[in-house]
Amino acid sequence: MGSPHERSFGITLPNSIGHYPLGDQGLVLSFADTISLDVNAQIRQIATCLDSWLQPGIIEYVPAYTTITIYYDPLLTSYNDLLSALQPIVRDIAENQEYKRVKKEIPIYYNGEDLAYVAQYHGLSEQEVVRIHSEGEYLVYMLGFVPGFPYLGGMDSRIATPRKEVPRLKIEAGAVGIAGQQTGVYPIATPGGWQIIGHTPLQLFDITQENPSLLEAGDRVAFIPITYDEFVQLKNQGNGH
Repeated sequence: MGSPHERSFGITLPNSIGHYPLGDQGLVLSFADTISLDVNAQIRQIATCLDSWLQPGIIEYVPAYTTITIYYDPLLTSYNDLLSALQPIVRDIAENQEYKRVKKEIPIYYNGEDLAYVAQYHGLSEQEVVRIHSEGEYLVYMLGFVPGFPYLGGMDSRIATPRKEVPRLKIEAGAVGIAGQQTGVYPIATPGGWQIIGHTPLQLFDITQENPSLLEAGDRVAFIPITYDEFVQLKNQGNGH
C-alpha cells in the first residue's frame, strides 16, 4: 500500500509495506488496512529484529494491529537513513522467515460479574459461554491501554459482546473481560468498560521483573478453567512470573 509520504521519499519497501512519518521523530510501517494473522506475524518478526538492531538513534518501537512505529533521535539519524536500513530486514522477513509463536496458558475462574449478562445477551447458558471462551486459542495482537494489558484476537463471534455503556470506576487486577470481538485480561486495577466473565490468579504485570509483562505481542493464549479452590490455592502461592 502506498501514501503521499511514501512517494515523496522515493524509497519502496518490499512486500507492499507502506511507510510514513509520525512527526519528526517517528517512522510508521503500515502492513495492511485490516487485522490478520499474517500481518501480525510480519510485525512480530520485524519487532524481533529490532530488539537486537544496532542502528544508531533508535529510541523505541511500538507494535499495533496493522502498524509498527519506530521512534528515533533526529540528531543521530534521519527518516530516509532509517528507511534505507530497514529495507534488507523487511526483505529477509518477506522472503525467508517464519515467525514461531509462544503458547501460554492462563488459568481462569469463571465467576465474573458480567458472565450472566453475556450469556443472556446471546441466549446461551453460562456454562456454554465458559465452554466457548475456554475452547478458543487467542493471539496477543498488542499490549496497551495500561501496562501489560493484552488485546487478544480470535474470539468466537457467538460470545462477542459490546462494552458496557457506563464503565466501572475500578476493575480488579486479573479480571478477564470481553469487548466486541476481543477478550483481554486487566493486569492492574483500573477503570474499564469490558464485560467481566472471570478472573485469573496470575500476576500479568510485575514491575520488579526484568520482563514485567507475562504476555507479549505475538503470543498464543489458552484459557484453562479452574475451580474456586484452585484459584485460591494459586493466588496464595503468589504466582508472579
